[in-house]
This record gives sequence, structure tokens and C-alpha cells, in this order.
Amino acid sequence: MRVSSAGLLSLALIAQPVAGQEASTTGGPLSAIDWLSKSVATPATAITGPGSTAVDEPPVAEAGSALPATVTTSSLDGPSPDSVGLITTSVSGLPRDLWGAGRTREIAERLVAHPDEDLPALRQLFLTLLLAEVAAPVDAGNRGELLQVRIDKLLALGALEQAAALIDAAGATTPELFRRAFDVALLTGAEDQACRGMANEPHLAPTVPARIFCLARSGDWNTAALTIRTSKALGQITADQEALLSRFLDPDLYEGDPVPPAPDPVTPLDWMIYAAIGEPLPTEGLPIAFSYAEISPRSGWKARIEAAERLTRAGTIPPNVILGLYTEHDPAASGGVWDRVAAFQAFEAAISAGDTARVAATLPEVWARMQEAELEVPFATLFGKNLIELPLDGEAAAIAFHVGLLSPSAESVARRASPASAEDAFLTAIALGTAADALPPDSLARAIAAAFRAPATSVEGQALLDGNRKGEAIIAAIDSIGRGVEGDLRGVTEGLSLLRLAGLESVARRTALELMILERRG
Repeated sequence: MRVSSAGLLSLALIAQPVAGQEASTTGGPLSAIDWLSKSVATPATAITGPGSTAVDEPPVAEAGSALPATVTTSSLDGPSPDSVGLITTSVSGLPRDLWGAGRTREIAERLVAHPDEDLPALRQLFLTLLLAEVAAPVDAGNRGELLQVRIDKLLALGALEQAAALIDAAGATTPELFRRAFDVALLTGAEDQACRGMANEPHLAPTVPARIFCLARSGDWNTAALTIRTSKALGQITADQEALLSRFLDPDLYEGDPVPPAPDPVTPLDWMIYAAIGEPLPTEGLPIAFSYAEISPRSGWKARIEAAERLTRAGTIPPNVILGLYTEHDPAASGGVWDRVAAFQAFEAAISAGDTARVAATLPEVWARMQEAELEVPFATLFGKNLIELPLDGEAAAIAFHVGLLSPSAESVARRASPASAEDAFLTAIALGTAADALPPDSLARAIAAAFRAPATSVEGQALLDGNRKGEAIIAAIDSIGRGVEGDLRGVTEGLSLLRLAGLESVARRTALELMILERRG
């Protein structure tokens, strides 16, 4: 299942830790993804940018041969590849000089270190930072280091379609960017496209596993078998790799034999080969990017739902994907995901029919299931506006009010509201931008109100703003609010204040609403 370009842009108004590997010009590592397939060889003499490191796997020769060969690589084309983006400033609301006086390495370190568990509004903001078309940092040069860091972070967050689009927009065919494009293609069901891309780039040298995989995909079984034998004789692949690749070419020949153990870490190419021999590796427990491999029709319905839930929770696919999957079939059993499916289907049928009584009866159950899966905001995006149009009362009305405030229609919902409690009154004030004058019902609300009454950020945050480093200030604000979710209420005040001072008023309001409504407190 692919996400459309329109879906990508809508997400912009929208894992595993990234381990350092590829070096910057100023020393130490910037970023890398340790689970990327070694699909192309990058010999030490092939420089993609100052300080780049080599991939420790021998290259193989050009088409038709299984013998080693050397390659050369081309540098990133065009000025300032770090300025490449998918979202214009008119759409993102971010300034063209987002990074201002910031230095590439310091920006990269903030991006890499940023945790993956944000509130939905902040997750969308962070993804927008990664995808924004803005001026490159002042010291960026022509190296494309920040571009690769942004791509790696997108991969780590599971934003594969967005990462692929960013690579395409860069128009670069360096080995390191190709490796990322190759793996995205594998995980999104575009294996043949990945292999064609490799064949169409003569400066890329496919490694043994990638070459065999692509030869098999093209039906050239004889050359694939020769490549395995030659590579084993030359010591280029291990015994386990030989066994797995041979089994991949002819699984019937090895029926009944033990399957070679999965490597650690598992790469997308590994995952594809194990799936091809009928021994698919579960994606649960693997980096979230692997979830993409299970939302295609090739996987079972339950696996597709669970993978889509992970990606929807991460904010990297549109909510209508999970809507389609939840309603695809009747639930196969009960418990766990099936209870969510049953509750969702009952509610969706009721609201589609405009049956107020059935909506009132089914809403509490589906809302509890969405809270259980932390899918409240996607649910609100799908149904918030419709819910508020229905004449509900009691528990259903209270839930509908919260759902509406979590939806894109929060302000219009608040204008029509008749708050039934002090907390509801405060929520309404947040949505309307009058939280500074509202009575906070608890300590969290007091921390939120302070940011709207008299914004006061941290010393670091103010220094970043004063130093014309707005992008880094926004990341610092997101991190501060993250600490607030864990119990540091001062972080809530400082982070929301910094968002407002950076000109992101609507994001600050959405974040404040999520802080109050969602159960994410540490």
C-alpha cells in the first residue's frame, strides 16, 4: 500500500535510536542507520563527501560477471543540497532562514538526538522540520550532510515515503543515498524498481546479496547461482549467507533443512529474502520502518492492521489507511486487535448512517479502544467534525467534545461549546486562544496557562532565538515539552512559550490540548 503525494503533504502539517557512523567534516559521526542493507559497495577511495566512511563489504563486478570490481562515485550535484525539501514555506509556515546562523553539525546533533515519542502535534512539527524547503545552514557547502541526516531521521521514524521523496528531490545518486532509496523500495513493495535503479546507475557496484536478489528478480537464475559459487570461493560471503542465498534461489532443494539464523541487525534485504523463502521475520520488534513491509496485501490482515497502527501512531501515514484496514473484513476472532476492529466497525457504521442513538451507544467503546492503541488523534481527524454535528448527550457528548478538540476543527468546536466543567472551560479557552484569562483546573493547566499569559522560555531557548537559530529553538521547545510529559511541568511552560515566541501559535495550542486530553503523562 503506497501513500499518495497528497497524503505526504497532508502529513507535513503532521524506531530505533540512530547510531553514529558516517563522519562529518568537523570530526565525529553525524548519523547513520545501522540496519540499512549493504546493497552497494562504497570502497574507501570513493568519496561522497569529506570524511565519508566506507561500507565494509567487497564490491562485485558489473552485469554478467561475478568477479570483484572497483567503482568510482559522483558527488552531489547542484548548490546547497541541504536546502532541498518537499514543503514550501507557504505550506509549512516556517521561515526560509529556519536554520539561520546555526552550524550544520550542531543542527544535525539535535536532529539525531531527538527522541521518537512526541505528542502527535509535536511529531508532525518535527516531521515538517525534516521535510521543509529552507535555506541551507551557513556552513553547509556542497556536501549534503544535513540532507542525509534528515533522510536518516525520517527512516528512523518510519517515514519511508517521505524519505524516498526527499531523495528523489535531491536528484543525487551517491552510494549512500542509493542504499537508502534501495531499502525504501524494498520495504514499500517496489523491489523491481530498486533493482532497475541499481542497473541504471553504472557507477554503483552492487554487493553480492543485492546482486543475487536482483538477478533472481529478473529471472537470471544461472548468473545468480554462478555469483554465489564464485563469491563463496573468493571468501566474499559466509557459509550462512551462502546457505540462505542458495535456498533463496531454489527453496525446494533445501526443504526440511534448518533455516540459517537471522542476522543482527536484520536489514530490509534480509527481510525480503527470508520472506521469499517462506520464513518471514516478524516486524514487531524491528525498527518501525519495517512495518511498511507488512501493510501490503502480501501480508495477513492482522499483521497489516498492527503494522498500520504502528505507522499511524508514528504519524507517518494518513489516518484513512487504518480506516480502510479496520473495515476491510469482519473480525476473525476476539481480544486485542480484533476488539478494536469490532468497536471501530460498529461505530463507523453508525456514524456513516447518521444514527445518533447508535453513535451514542458505540462511541464510548471505540474511544476506549483508540486510547488503548494511542490512536486518539487519527480517530479525531477522521470523525471529529462529524461527531460534533450530532445531538449527543451524557458520556457520548463529553467524548465527542474531546474528539472535536483533537481534530483539525478544534476552534470551531470550541466556539459552539457549552463547557460542563472547569476543565472543559479551560480546554475551550486553549482552542480559542484565551487560555491566559482562563482559570486553570490543575497543575498541568497552570503550567500551560503561564505560557499563554507571559511566555518565559529557558535560557538556552532564548539564546537560540536571539542568535537567529529558530530551527534549533523549535527542536529545543519540542524536547522541553517532552520532559513536561514525563512530569517536569516547567518544561511545559518553557516549551510552549518557545513555540509561541517562534511564531508557532497554532502548534502551541494543539500541543496544549493534547497535553490536557491525552493520557501521556509520566
